[in-house]
Amino acid sequence: MQVRRLTVDAESAGQRLDNYLLRILKGVPKTHVYRVIRSGEVRLNKGRASADTRIAAGDEVRVPPMRLPDRSDAAAAPAREFPLLHEDDHLLAIDKPAGVAVHGGSGVSSGVIEQLRQARPGAPFLELVHRLDKETSGVLLLAKKRSALVAVQDQFRARDTGKMYTALVSGAWPANLKVIDLPLHKTLDGAGERQVRVVSPASEDGRRSITLIKGVRRLAGFSLLDISLKTGRTHQIRVHLAHSGHAIVGDPKYGDFALNRSLARGDRLDGLRFARMFLHASELTLDHPASGQRLTLRAPLPADCATLIHHLSLA
Repeated sequence: MQVRRLTVDAESAGQRLDNYLLRILKGVPKTHVYRVIRSGEVRLNKGRASADTRIAAGDEVRVPPMRLPDRSDAAAAPAREFPLLHEDDHLLAIDKPAGVAVHGGSGVSSGVIEQLRQARPGAPFLELVHRLDKETSGVLLLAKKRSALVAVQDQFRARDTGKMYTALVSGAWPANLKVIDLPLHKTLDGAGERQVRVVSPASEDGRRSITLIKGVRRLAGFSLLDISLKTGRTHQIRVHLAHSGHAIVGDPKYGDFALNRSLARGDRLDGLRFARMFLHASELTLDHPASGQRLTLRAPLPADCATLIHHLSLA
């Protein structure tokens, strides 16, 4: 194994350093990639760089010796198509089920992107435009051309896109709480898992994060929220809602674990079981990268979520 020195090509320009390495070093555990970035073993133009550093064409990336998996022994990702919301020559939008990761890594052998590539072996280009948490369902956008990927990601960075989420939270949401403007700080634990928390506005570690509550429907002991984002931080909705005292139902990281267990066992609502996180990416609005026309993608509420809402409305 030897040190590798990679030159960033034009097609990769604008990517985050971590995403670039995860693509180049397919099969290397995600936790290992993040560890060598944090330790400074990965060098960008002979200097240290963070995982979210944007790379440019012509940049030199030094990669330390890393053992790649034996592809002959690695199990191929299963070929899988997902419910289709939109497809043309530039974009592919699917309705991602809850419980499916968007990509492999951190103990996940494969995700949406690997399974779609396996199902479409003739596709010359297929990349995730953005991400959803594994537990979140709903609209997920992929690019079928590099130009489309760059154009739409530019819109995301400029906040020219619109995202709407639906969440079920515990308790009665306060009618006057329509904006949550609290900075968030993201860290990685020893296993490379993301942990996010609200920090003081005076903290240098915090990044301003704004969540808007657009609509509230009161149910028996719960509230159904329509949520939009002014910023797109990791776990933003989940952490903001939990910090407000109204955690998302079924959230395995920031939620009310006793309530989650009770719902999963069917202890409430005449034995109805609900064992997932109730956070759904219901709508995504953007300008089409080729035509420029405004495009709105919508994913209906999943059947298990709709059933839970029905039972709560009767309680």
